[in-house]
Amino acid sequence: MTNEKTIINTHTTRDILNVHGFKFSKSMGQNFLIDANIPRKIVQESKLDKSCGVLEVGPGIGALTSELCSVAGHVTAVELDKRLIPILNNIFSDQENVCIVQGDILKLNLKETVDKTMSGFTYHVCANLPYNITTPAITAFIDSNIFESITVMVQREVALRICAEPGTPEYGAFSVYANYHTKPEILFNVPPECFMPRPKVMSSIIRMKTRTSKPLDGENEKKFFRVVKAAFGQRRKTLVNALFAVFEKTHSKERITEIVTECGFDARIRGEVLGIDDFIKLSEALFAANS
Repeated sequence: MTNEKTIINTHTTRDILNVHGFKFSKSMGQNFLIDANIPRKIVQESKLDKSCGVLEVGPGIGALTSELCSVAGHVTAVELDKRLIPILNNIFSDQENVCIVQGDILKLNLKETVDKTMSGFTYHVCANLPYNITTPAITAFIDSNIFESITVMVQREVALRICAEPGTPEYGAFSVYANYHTKPEILFNVPPECFMPRPKVMSSIIRMKTRTSKPLDGENEKKFFRVVKAAFGQRRKTLVNALFAVFEKTHSKERITEIVTECGFDARIRGEVLGIDDFIKLSEALFAANS
Protein backbone atom coordinates (compact mmCIF):
# COMPACT_ATOMS: atom_id res chain seq x y z
CA MET A 1 0.00 0.00 0.00
CA THR A 2 1.17 3.51 -0.76
CA ASN A 3 2.38 5.32 2.33
CA GLU A 4 -0.27 7.77 3.54
CA LYS A 5 2.31 10.44 4.37
CA THR A 6 3.49 10.58 0.75
CA ILE A 7 -0.08 11.21 -0.41
CA ILE A 8 -1.37 13.99 1.75
CA ASN A 9 0.27 17.20 0.66
CA THR A 10 -0.18 19.61 -2.21
CA HIS A 11 2.65 18.37 -4.42
CA THR A 12 2.13 14.62 -4.15
CA THR A 13 -1.64 14.96 -4.52
CA ARG A 14 -1.13 16.97 -7.68
CA ASP A 15 1.43 14.42 -8.96
CA ILE A 16 -0.94 11.49 -8.42
CA LEU A 17 -3.80 13.26 -10.15
CA ASN A 18 -1.60 14.37 -13.05
CA VAL A 19 -0.40 10.81 -13.65
CA HIS A 20 -4.00 9.73 -14.08
CA GLY A 21 -5.03 12.85 -16.00
CA PHE A 22 -7.58 13.69 -13.34
CA LYS A 23 -9.45 17.00 -13.34
CA PHE A 24 -11.64 18.13 -10.46
CA SER A 25 -15.39 18.15 -11.01
CA LYS A 26 -17.31 21.12 -9.63
CA SER A 27 -20.61 19.31 -10.14
CA MET A 28 -19.46 16.54 -7.78
CA GLY A 29 -18.30 19.01 -5.14
CA GLN A 30 -14.78 17.61 -5.09
CA ASN A 31 -12.34 19.13 -2.58
CA PHE A 32 -9.49 16.81 -1.53
CA LEU A 33 -7.74 17.12 1.83
CA ILE A 34 -4.05 17.94 1.52
CA ASP A 35 -3.20 18.45 5.19
CA ALA A 36 -2.29 15.13 6.84
CA ASN A 37 -3.15 16.46 10.28
CA ILE A 38 -6.85 16.82 9.45
CA PRO A 39 -7.77 13.18 8.59
CA ARG A 40 -5.65 12.04 11.51
CA LYS A 41 -7.55 14.32 13.88
CA ILE A 42 -10.92 13.35 12.40
CA VAL A 43 -10.25 9.68 13.08
CA GLN A 44 -8.93 10.43 16.54
CA GLU A 45 -12.08 12.38 17.43
CA SER A 46 -14.45 9.85 15.84
CA LYS A 47 -13.79 7.33 18.65
CA LEU A 48 -13.50 4.33 16.34
CA ASP A 49 -11.77 1.03 17.07
CA LYS A 50 -11.33 -2.46 15.59
CA SER A 51 -14.91 -3.40 16.44
CA CYS A 52 -16.17 -0.73 14.06
CA GLY A 53 -17.13 -0.99 10.43
CA VAL A 54 -16.96 2.44 8.79
CA LEU A 55 -18.82 3.75 5.77
CA GLU A 56 -16.88 6.51 4.05
CA VAL A 57 -18.37 8.66 1.31
CA GLY A 58 -16.30 10.49 -1.31
CA PRO A 59 -12.83 9.13 -0.42
CA GLY A 60 -11.11 11.05 -3.25
CA ILE A 61 -7.62 9.56 -3.31
CA GLY A 62 -7.85 8.09 0.16
CA ALA A 63 -6.47 10.66 2.60
CA LEU A 64 -9.12 9.87 5.22
CA THR A 65 -9.50 6.25 4.09
CA SER A 66 -5.91 5.47 5.00
CA GLU A 67 -6.32 6.78 8.53
CA LEU A 68 -9.61 4.93 8.96
CA CYS A 69 -8.03 1.65 7.91
CA SER A 70 -5.42 2.00 10.65
CA VAL A 71 -7.99 2.12 13.47
CA ALA A 72 -11.25 0.52 12.24
CA GLY A 73 -11.98 -3.13 11.67
CA HIS A 74 -13.26 -2.50 8.17
CA VAL A 75 -13.81 0.46 5.84
CA THR A 76 -16.25 0.58 2.95
CA ALA A 77 -15.48 3.62 0.80
CA VAL A 78 -18.17 4.67 -1.66
CA GLU A 79 -16.97 6.84 -4.53
CA LEU A 80 -19.25 8.26 -7.22
CA ASP A 81 -16.50 9.32 -9.66
CA LYS A 82 -15.54 6.32 -11.78
CA ARG A 83 -12.23 7.99 -12.65
CA LEU A 84 -11.07 7.66 -9.04
CA ILE A 85 -11.76 3.93 -8.69
CA PRO A 86 -8.50 2.71 -10.34
CA ILE A 87 -6.52 5.24 -8.28
CA LEU A 88 -8.09 4.01 -5.04
CA ASN A 89 -7.72 0.35 -6.01
CA ASN A 90 -4.04 0.93 -6.70
CA ILE A 91 -3.40 2.81 -3.45
CA PHE A 92 -5.22 0.23 -1.31
CA SER A 93 -4.36 -2.91 -3.27
CA ASP A 94 -2.57 -4.45 -0.28
CA GLN A 95 -5.01 -3.25 2.37
CA GLU A 96 -7.22 -6.14 3.46
CA ASN A 97 -9.75 -4.21 5.55
CA VAL A 98 -10.97 -1.79 2.89
CA CYS A 99 -13.58 -2.23 0.16
CA ILE A 100 -13.90 0.34 -2.63
CA VAL A 101 -17.44 0.66 -4.00
CA GLN A 102 -18.33 2.72 -7.04
CA GLY A 103 -21.79 4.23 -6.69
CA ASP A 104 -24.07 7.07 -5.69
CA ILE A 105 -24.54 7.06 -1.90
CA LEU A 106 -27.98 8.63 -2.33
CA LYS A 107 -29.13 5.72 -4.51
CA LEU A 108 -27.52 2.80 -2.69
CA ASN A 109 -29.41 0.64 -0.24
CA LEU A 110 -27.31 1.53 2.80
CA LYS A 111 -28.23 -1.48 4.92
CA GLU A 112 -27.66 -3.89 2.08
CA THR A 113 -24.30 -2.29 1.27
CA VAL A 114 -22.89 -2.36 4.81
CA ASP A 115 -24.36 -5.78 5.63
CA LYS A 116 -22.60 -7.16 2.58
CA THR A 117 -19.21 -5.58 3.27
CA MET A 118 -19.05 -5.07 7.04
CA SER A 119 -21.10 -7.84 8.65
CA GLY A 120 -19.96 -8.54 12.22
CA PHE A 121 -18.93 -4.96 12.97
CA THR A 122 -20.84 -2.08 14.51
CA TYR A 123 -21.74 0.43 11.81
CA HIS A 124 -20.47 4.01 11.72
CA VAL A 125 -20.09 6.80 9.16
CA CYS A 126 -16.94 8.88 8.81
CA ALA A 127 -16.56 11.05 5.74
CA ASN A 128 -15.54 14.28 4.09
CA LEU A 129 -18.95 14.78 2.49
CA PRO A 130 -19.28 16.53 -0.87
CA TYR A 131 -21.00 19.80 0.01
CA ASN A 132 -23.67 19.38 -2.64
CA ILE A 133 -25.15 16.27 -0.94
CA THR A 134 -24.61 17.13 2.73
CA THR A 135 -28.22 17.38 3.93
CA PRO A 136 -29.68 14.45 1.93
CA ALA A 137 -26.72 12.25 2.84
CA ILE A 138 -26.98 12.94 6.57
CA THR A 139 -30.74 12.40 6.35
CA ALA A 140 -30.19 9.05 4.62
CA PHE A 141 -27.68 7.97 7.28
CA ILE A 142 -30.08 8.84 10.09
CA ASP A 143 -33.18 7.39 8.42
CA SER A 144 -31.41 4.08 7.75
CA ASN A 145 -31.32 3.58 11.52
CA ILE A 146 -28.22 1.38 11.30
CA PHE A 147 -25.33 3.67 12.28
CA GLU A 148 -24.18 4.20 15.86
CA SER A 149 -22.36 7.41 14.99
CA ILE A 150 -21.97 9.81 12.08
CA THR A 151 -18.76 11.86 11.90
CA VAL A 152 -18.66 14.09 8.85
CA MET A 153 -17.05 17.20 7.46
CA VAL A 154 -19.61 19.75 6.33
CA GLN A 155 -19.82 23.46 5.64
CA ARG A 156 -19.51 25.48 8.83
CA GLU A 157 -22.98 26.98 8.35
CA VAL A 158 -24.52 23.51 8.09
CA ALA A 159 -22.75 22.39 11.27
CA LEU A 160 -24.09 25.46 13.10
CA ARG A 161 -27.58 24.71 11.82
CA ILE A 162 -27.45 21.11 13.00
CA CYS A 163 -26.27 22.07 16.48
CA ALA A 164 -28.39 25.23 16.78
CA GLU A 165 -30.37 25.98 19.92
CA PRO A 166 -34.01 27.18 19.84
CA GLY A 167 -34.34 30.91 19.29
CA THR A 168 -31.07 31.30 17.38
CA PRO A 169 -30.93 32.41 13.72
CA GLU A 170 -29.53 29.02 12.60
CA TYR A 171 -32.28 27.00 14.28
CA GLY A 172 -34.74 25.29 11.95
CA ALA A 173 -36.59 22.09 11.11
CA PHE A 174 -33.34 20.27 10.29
CA SER A 175 -31.96 21.26 13.70
CA VAL A 176 -34.97 19.62 15.37
CA TYR A 177 -34.68 16.54 13.15
CA ALA A 178 -30.95 16.09 13.82
CA ASN A 179 -31.25 16.63 17.58
CA TYR A 180 -34.28 14.38 17.87
CA HIS A 181 -32.39 11.44 16.35
CA THR A 182 -28.82 12.18 17.47
CA LYS A 183 -26.61 14.06 19.91
CA PRO A 184 -24.60 16.33 17.60
CA GLU A 185 -21.47 18.27 18.49
CA ILE A 186 -19.01 20.35 16.49
CA LEU A 187 -15.51 18.96 17.01
CA PHE A 188 -13.30 21.46 15.18
CA ASN A 189 -13.08 23.70 12.10
CA VAL A 190 -11.09 23.13 8.92
CA PRO A 191 -9.95 26.20 6.95
CA PRO A 192 -10.06 26.36 3.11
CA GLU A 193 -6.27 26.07 2.72
CA CYS A 194 -6.44 22.44 3.86
CA PHE A 195 -8.09 21.46 0.57
CA MET A 196 -7.36 21.20 -3.13
CA PRO A 197 -9.03 23.06 -4.72
CA ARG A 198 -9.78 25.54 -1.96
CA PRO A 199 -13.47 25.90 -1.15
CA LYS A 200 -14.85 29.39 -0.53
CA VAL A 201 -16.19 28.52 2.91
CA MET A 202 -14.99 27.29 6.29
CA SER A 203 -15.66 23.63 7.04
CA SER A 204 -16.43 21.90 10.33
CA ILE A 205 -16.18 18.36 11.62
CA ILE A 206 -19.38 17.29 13.34
CA ARG A 207 -20.01 14.08 15.27
CA MET A 208 -23.57 12.84 15.69
CA LYS A 209 -24.06 10.06 18.22
CA THR A 210 -27.29 8.20 17.48
CA ARG A 211 -29.80 8.23 20.34
CA THR A 212 -30.62 4.72 21.55
CA SER A 213 -34.11 5.76 22.64
CA LYS A 214 -36.54 8.38 21.38
CA PRO A 215 -39.58 9.96 23.05
CA LEU A 216 -41.97 8.97 20.26
CA ASP A 217 -42.45 6.13 17.82
CA GLY A 218 -44.49 5.13 14.80
CA GLU A 219 -47.43 7.37 13.93
CA ASN A 220 -46.80 9.76 16.82
CA GLU A 221 -43.33 10.48 15.49
CA LYS A 222 -44.74 11.18 12.03
CA LYS A 223 -47.28 13.57 13.53
CA PHE A 224 -44.51 15.30 15.51
CA PHE A 225 -42.49 16.00 12.38
CA ARG A 226 -45.57 17.20 10.50
CA VAL A 227 -45.99 19.85 13.18
CA VAL A 228 -42.26 20.74 13.11
CA LYS A 229 -42.31 21.09 9.33
CA ALA A 230 -45.43 23.24 9.49
CA ALA A 231 -43.97 25.48 12.21
CA PHE A 232 -40.89 26.28 10.11
CA GLY A 233 -42.66 26.31 6.76
CA GLN A 234 -43.18 30.07 6.94
CA ARG A 235 -40.67 31.41 9.43
CA ARG A 236 -41.92 35.00 9.38
CA LYS A 237 -45.38 33.94 10.49
CA THR A 238 -46.45 33.31 14.04
CA LEU A 239 -46.76 29.69 15.10
CA VAL A 240 -50.55 29.95 14.97
CA ASN A 241 -50.55 31.22 11.39
CA ALA A 242 -47.93 28.73 10.26
CA LEU A 243 -49.89 25.82 11.71
CA PHE A 244 -53.19 27.10 10.31
CA ALA A 245 -51.67 27.21 6.81
CA VAL A 246 -51.13 23.44 7.03
CA PHE A 247 -53.96 22.25 9.26
CA GLU A 248 -56.78 24.56 8.15
CA LYS A 249 -58.87 21.62 6.90
CA THR A 250 -59.05 20.07 10.36
CA HIS A 251 -58.60 23.02 12.73
CA SER A 252 -59.97 26.52 12.77
CA LYS A 253 -57.54 29.34 13.47
CA GLU A 254 -59.32 29.99 16.74
CA ARG A 255 -58.90 26.36 17.83
CA ILE A 256 -55.20 26.37 16.93
CA THR A 257 -54.80 29.54 18.98
CA GLU A 258 -56.47 27.84 21.92
CA ILE A 259 -54.20 24.78 21.60
CA VAL A 260 -51.07 26.92 21.48
CA THR A 261 -52.06 28.90 24.58
CA GLU A 262 -53.23 25.77 26.42
CA CYS A 263 -49.74 24.37 25.89
CA GLY A 264 -48.40 27.37 27.77
CA PHE A 265 -47.20 29.42 24.82
CA ASP A 266 -48.00 32.99 23.90
CA ALA A 267 -50.40 33.18 20.95
CA ARG A 268 -47.89 35.42 19.12
CA ILE A 269 -44.96 33.02 19.54
CA ARG A 270 -42.96 31.81 16.55
CA GLY A 271 -42.04 28.17 16.01
CA GLU A 272 -38.33 28.94 15.97
CA VAL A 273 -38.23 29.33 19.77
CA LEU A 274 -39.71 25.89 20.54
CA GLY A 275 -37.54 22.96 21.59
CA ILE A 276 -38.17 19.26 21.03
CA ASP A 277 -40.22 18.82 24.23
CA ASP A 278 -42.32 21.85 23.27
CA PHE A 279 -43.05 20.40 19.84
CA ILE A 280 -43.99 17.06 21.38
CA LYS A 281 -46.47 18.77 23.70
CA LEU A 282 -47.88 20.80 20.82
CA SER A 283 -48.13 17.80 18.51
CA GLU A 284 -49.95 15.69 21.09
CA ALA A 285 -52.42 18.51 21.80
CA LEU A 286 -52.99 19.33 18.15
CA PHE A 287 -53.79 15.77 17.11
CA ALA A 288 -55.75 14.98 20.28
CA ALA A 289 -58.01 17.89 19.41
CA ASN A 290 -58.68 16.27 16.03
CA SER A 291 -59.37 12.76 17.34
